[in-house]
Amino acid sequence: MIKPHNEDPTGKKEQVREMFDSIARRYDLLNHLLSMNIDRRWRSRVVKMLRRQAPDSVLDVATGTGDLAIAVGRALPGAAVTGVDLSPGMLRIGREKVAARFPGRNLPMLEGDAEQLPFAEGSFAAVTCGFGVRNFENLPRGLAEMHRILRHGGCVYILEFSMPSPHNVLGRLYRFYFRKILPGIGRLISKDARAYTYLPESVGEFPYGERFCTLLTEAGFATPQMQVLMGGIATIYTARKP
Repeated sequence: MIKPHNEDPTGKKEQVREMFDSIARRYDLLNHLLSMNIDRRWRSRVVKMLRRQAPDSVLDVATGTGDLAIAVGRALPGAAVTGVDLSPGMLRIGREKVAARFPGRNLPMLEGDAEQLPFAEGSFAAVTCGFGVRNFENLPRGLAEMHRILRHGGCVYILEFSMPSPHNVLGRLYRFYFRKILPGIGRLISKDARAYTYLPESVGEFPYGERFCTLLTEAGFATPQMQVLMGGIATIYTARKP
């Protein structure tokens, strides 16, 4: 299991919380800079899919600074949208953004563990998660929790990094950027030596593609599907709770 600090005996969950707390103020800048704003388009794809379902309640797991929750809230003004995240530092930024974009609207940003969600079974019509599941300490448990808090017939929408094939030019260029260029820029701006080294390591370890669809099925979801983005740089996974 890849952790931000593999030599540290503390658990991945504690290390991830501390890492994101330390980079919270610079996270949005780095996220958009390092992806050249493509991450916004990917979230828009998730929101477009979600709008077709038109759920009345949505939980955004590992919400971070709230970019996906805010996009969902803007697209579904009548839905009850809630964000939950492990990092109080990221949530602090997220609450500031929510207050600025939705004055007077109730869009809670709650501190909580994705592997022990503080909600009753069947509480939400949809669950979203953007670039968060690879940070779970226990991925099957986190997926099982998403399944538990979904209503029957509800859907999950998960956006996560994947890896393009190394056998084409795009794949080779992306791997070089991801492993050699991105960590250096991340360290320079975030001042955290490990945060943007952990990113490519965690993506490389993540069971993307068909393996992740299998994990969704094992968690109890039906009809898992995936939409590959930009030749495999990211993937949107969807599945339904029967």
